[in-house]
This record gives sequence, structure tokens and C-alpha cells, in this order.
Amino acid sequence: MDVILTKSVESLGQMGEVISVAPGFARNYLIPQRLAVMATEGQKKLVAEQVVLAQKRELLRKSVAEQLASQYAAKELSCTINVQADDDDQLFGSVTARDIATALAQQDLTIEHHQIELDEPIKQLGVYTVALKLHSDVEVAAKVWVVKA
Repeated sequence: MDVILTKSVESLGQMGEVISVAPGFARNYLIPQRLAVMATEGQKKLVAEQVVLAQKRELLRKSVAEQLASQYAAKELSCTINVQADDDDQLFGSVTARDIATALAQQDLTIEHHQIELDEPIKQLGVYTVALKLHSDVEVAAKVWVVKA
């Protein structure tokens, strides 16, 4: 059965692609979840228009993210987080992406915690460089100073 993807599905394809799937998979999963529609000429035209609109929205998001990145790069983003630590500079907890987002928000920067790429929580005092992913293609670095309170 041929269907047109209305959203990108990781294991199947990108939005707007015509793919062939099992009829049961299309009827029971893709169509009810609004991930795909039946492949008719009318639907192909509708989905093509939606793809164009989605691409325009994505370009707008990317340009906004690039503008933010240039502003943030000019400021040289950094924040200081005061934490409790023992004599060996081991923290009594950890610094997470939420903590960094809160510290940046105190400087009037709008960064969500899910935009902060942190491999693992910070567990020692020091200076760390953290990547802020403003868009899938736009990234900026920020310094995080973890100091003893």
C-alpha cells in the first residue's frame, strides 16, 4: 500500500515521501497517528504544499537561531553556579542542564534546558565549556564556572 508521509518518521522516511508499507501498518498505525495519508493525486498536491510551508518555517527558525548565535557569540556567554562541595572539590550533588539554564535565565537569556548539550552532569568544581544547540544546524559555546559556595 502506498502512503505519503505527513511527518518525518525515523525508520521510514522524510515528510512528503511516497513509501510502500504493509496495509495493516498503514491502517493501524501510520494513518491513525496522522503520520501518513493515502497516496492519491489530491493528497500528493496537499502534502507538497505542506512540505514547502514546513521548509519555509524551518528556514525562518534557522535564521532566528543564527541571529541569536551571533548575539551570544559577541557576549561570550558564561555563567557562574555556586554549589556545595567537600574539601576534595567533589560536589554534594551535580550540576545539570536545568541548573545551567536557570543561571543563564538570570542573565535574561532565553535558553531551554533541552538546548544545552551536556554528556553527563557536572560533578566537580571547575570551568566547563558547554554547547548550546539553538537549532539542529546552529550551535554556540558557553562557559560554565562551577564554584564553591
